[in-house]
Amino acid sequence: MLLSFQSRELLDRRYPAPPPTRYNHPFSGDTPLPFDDLRQWIAALDRAGELKRIRTEVDPILEIAEITDRVSKSKGGGPALLFQNIKGHPGSQVLINQFGSQARMKMALGVNSFDEFADRIRVFMDLKSPQGFLDKLKMLPLLTEAGKFFPKTVPTGPCKEVIKRDNFSLLDFPILQCWPQDAGRFITLPCVTTRDPKSGKRNLGMYRFQVYDGQTTGAHWQRQKVAAEHYRQALRNAGAAGATTKQGAPLLDGFARSGNDTAVDLMARTSGGQVLSANQPTGRMEVAVAIGTDPAVTFSAIVPAPPDVEEYLIAGFLRAAPVELVKCETVDLEVPATSEIVLEGYVNLDELRAEGPFGDHTGFYSLEDLYPVFHVTCITHRKDPIYATTIVGKPPMEDAYMGKAVERVFLPLMRLTIPELIDINLPIEGIFHNLMIVSIRKSYPGQARKVMSAIWSLGQAMFTKCIIVVDEDVDVQNIPDVTLKVLNHIDPERDIQFTLGPVDSLDHASRLANYGSKMGIDATRKWLTEGFTRPWPDEIVMDAKTKALVDSKWKALAKELGID
Repeated sequence: MLLSFQSRELLDRRYPAPPPTRYNHPFSGDTPLPFDDLRQWIAALDRAGELKRIRTEVDPILEIAEITDRVSKSKGGGPALLFQNIKGHPGSQVLINQFGSQARMKMALGVNSFDEFADRIRVFMDLKSPQGFLDKLKMLPLLTEAGKFFPKTVPTGPCKEVIKRDNFSLLDFPILQCWPQDAGRFITLPCVTTRDPKSGKRNLGMYRFQVYDGQTTGAHWQRQKVAAEHYRQALRNAGAAGATTKQGAPLLDGFARSGNDTAVDLMARTSGGQVLSANQPTGRMEVAVAIGTDPAVTFSAIVPAPPDVEEYLIAGFLRAAPVELVKCETVDLEVPATSEIVLEGYVNLDELRAEGPFGDHTGFYSLEDLYPVFHVTCITHRKDPIYATTIVGKPPMEDAYMGKAVERVFLPLMRLTIPELIDINLPIEGIFHNLMIVSIRKSYPGQARKVMSAIWSLGQAMFTKCIIVVDEDVDVQNIPDVTLKVLNHIDPERDIQFTLGPVDSLDHASRLANYGSKMGIDATRKWLTEGFTRPWPDEIVMDAKTKALVDSKWKALAKELGID
């Protein structure tokens, strides 16, 4: 992990360690790599005073969640918690709230500020687009260094210390039930690997898994997530190959169609894999789930990476060293070698099952719906594995700090296609996909509406329920200032627009599941060329001379007024 920041010497004094492997990181200088795995991360948190060990017996059913909820809502997000006395699971340990503060999130990323992290991501992304010959020459050293960040496969690793091909059970692990109306226990911090059946490209994502029994779970990859698209592509491939149904009937009922016709028909009949059709093709898609990875890998699983950038490459960039992967035992996938726990298995293309309800980050329960069933074929783990998890609910919670870091990552990626962007703010209370406040450098009429449309076309930003666009002189991180400017600057009928499109699967208010309306507010100053002909008043600001005069008297005045 990168630690080339101003407080590096302070951190070294707080927890001295043997000399780590060093890499000449082109984006941040000569940097130590202290977090090879989750255990080194836990040790660093402990030495930094950011971890509390809980030895009182606690129940994984509801009790750990209630304790963590209280801690995460305390000042600053509270400490990371390592529960070491789990009812029904002697010897097990549960790590939670590991990213649940700004300090720990920055520590995990090796930065002083999230903006510093955004700058590093921007430089990393700029490697992809040198503009001219000289730029390309300048990039050569960086490209050479960047090549060191690609993941590498190793023969074995700590996650292979125990291998169970049979006689295993998910119930052996202290998996939490977080809220009273949850449908059961849920794995909430997994790094899920799938492979695109068309291109063969690997993807790392994070999706919750509801435990049905010792060998099966629900796979809650929301409809617009990459793993869900891999599942749909597997369906398309099965249809194009002339697959048959469970009953042996031809998939197309005797009608000859092209591959594209088959795919269109199949997607329409299954609503994009959301329901089973009368003639559902059979087949499998392999899945691997890693639990308890190092912080760079865990964070990379939630980063909105561009389609052609693998998450393990981002993790390698964050760590300034490649992520070591090992091949799974029963599926053709790779997982981080230092994972605490690995679940291998598959989903059937013709099997969906009710998943949920689940107490979600919206502050409400996400409703029951149909999702693929994950069948576990093998479990590997370290000796005495540490179960890493999280709890979501009404903000602020651990995911709020992770989300604000993602926000900073997302900004330079957005600027690649929306260069007029100055800054964005996804308020925690807006649960990140309900509200985005955007400042722009306005250069032509209607630009705010162009920006709204562009945001709704960008990956997971398509879910944004409300977008507010302001001028560059508004600090989007200052909510009181945003509120003052927006409500003063808009004419509601003129400046608010609505559109229909995909919405988050967790949106319980939309007219249909996964489909509904979104709102954009143009709160920029209106121009004559936008039809605004009235005078625009100046903002109230005291003149500099008077301010300087009062500044010279303020120390005495403050004493008289009793102001600190």
